[in-house]
Amino acid sequence: MDLGISGLASGFDWRSFIEQIVEVERVPQQNLLLEQDTLEERKNAYGAIKTQLTVLQNRLADLKKPELFTSRLGQSSDESIATVSVSDGAPLGQFSFDITQLATAAKWNGAGNIGRSISATNDVSAVILGNAGFSTPVTAGTFTVNGQQVAVDTAGSLQDVFTAIETATGGSVTASYDSATDSITLSSAGEIVLGSATDTSNFLRTAKLYNNGTGTVTSAGSLGAVNRSAVLSSGNFTTAIDDGGAGAGAFTINGVEITFSAGTDSLVNVIDRINSSDAGVIASYDQVNDRLVLANKDTGDMGISVQDVTGNFAAATGLTGGTLERGNNLLYSVNGGGTLVSHSNTISEETSGVAGLNLTALAEDTVTVTVTADTGKVKTAIETFIEEYNKAQSLIETNTASSTDAKGKVTAGTLASEGDASEIAAQLRATAYGVISAFAAEMNQLADIGISTNGNNNNLAITDEEAFEDALSANLDNLRELFADETGGIAVRLDAYLELTIGDEGTLSDKDTILAKQIAEIDTQVADLERVVQSNRESLIASFIAMETAQSQINQQLQFLMQRFGGGAAK
Repeated sequence: MDLGISGLASGFDWRSFIEQIVEVERVPQQNLLLEQDTLEERKNAYGAIKTQLTVLQNRLADLKKPELFTSRLGQSSDESIATVSVSDGAPLGQFSFDITQLATAAKWNGAGNIGRSISATNDVSAVILGNAGFSTPVTAGTFTVNGQQVAVDTAGSLQDVFTAIETATGGSVTASYDSATDSITLSSAGEIVLGSATDTSNFLRTAKLYNNGTGTVTSAGSLGAVNRSAVLSSGNFTTAIDDGGAGAGAFTINGVEITFSAGTDSLVNVIDRINSSDAGVIASYDQVNDRLVLANKDTGDMGISVQDVTGNFAAATGLTGGTLERGNNLLYSVNGGGTLVSHSNTISEETSGVAGLNLTALAEDTVTVTVTADTGKVKTAIETFIEEYNKAQSLIETNTASSTDAKGKVTAGTLASEGDASEIAAQLRATAYGVISAFAAEMNQLADIGISTNGNNNNLAITDEEAFEDALSANLDNLRELFADETGGIAVRLDAYLELTIGDEGTLSDKDTILAKQIAEIDTQVADLERVVQSNRESLIASFIAMETAQSQINQQLQFLMQRFGGGAAK
């Protein structure tokens, strides 16, 4: 028999009785948990206030910066002539810039025709079109001469094309190649007309043959060109590229060394290496003139120097025999003064002498730059401060005020009994709205710039827009002092108070620590009380099980006696 089952022997549901006693004994715990809930609500409320005060402090950090009140706006009278940017503290006023010359970059034009001629002799019967050294590969198809189509097969020779021209025109047009000038000449007794809208081969364009209204048409330039993608040693250069024999060639541009290997690098590789170096130039290949060109990355009248170190890359590519195309410096004057010079098209305070003013010239003309105070930035900072200040005051009021429902029941706010919260609201108002006796009377409180309270709460509002705008436009120095003065400014004083309130050692940080400790202590008290309750519960269960055991024994003895005596009487 399981005597732990409630009432099995006694008929009494003692387990339910014990649980009722346990619940009664837990009343102190329940009261403590209610108190803990109240503490949690207070802690959360103070936490929300601290968070909002932190936001307010961040806005004050912007407002108390003196440079906020020296921020500037720059406006160009014509942004197609020049754009402008200004730094804090730039002098206010108008500045006239007369731009007489824009800056341009200098170029180093290498010698032309660095590519080998397409043929060493006038005989071009062995010059196969598909691999001839033209600057642009010839494509198969047809082109037109005097209204007759001429077929081009890239597997054929250049002489085959000459023969096809003569055949198509019935011998009226002949073609020849001159190795001395690396050019093709078409000759006829009458005017030669080249090309049509139905041409499918680029031969005429590749051969640089263009109509001129006469019976003689000669290539407009040399036909041979380097192969930019082939390795340098087989790149079709007039002068073979030499790297010194060890694959460690080098040359310098503006003193910066560029390395190359004639056996593994192509012209494209070397150009890329130049452009990614610190030489300060952009290299490119001029296909029309078959030459290399170096252009300064920076504008201005500055030179470019090129010199071979190991091998002959600079000489073979025509760079050492090149010519400098000088760049221009920017020439301008300010307010009718003397001519000023800048290498770049950006006019800085170093070149113009106007502090905090930077101008980018875009055209040669006269432009006026107007520098004004950036009052919009100041206005936004003040309005944002008011907004976050009011949020903080409203949050404190919500947590400290009491409310009454329709039935007249009054509900106190979470922090209604907390003097610390009310003190914060009062100190914020006094610090923000109080008179600063050290300042001039015409601007020593927020009311002087049109900001006031409504008398019903601690909130601030701009109630006099005219006074506020006047302070921004005509009294910016005093406005800066009112907010950002290092000793008495409103933003400075409020920030100092908030640091004492929400800083690491501030009153709200201490409050949070105290409340957290009280909450933890209640957890300990509840745990201790629960152990006592469980101990009493186990003791009661043991007692009732003992009772059930005794009751069971009595019942067994009674049953025995009834059987014994009851049986004898029956006989």
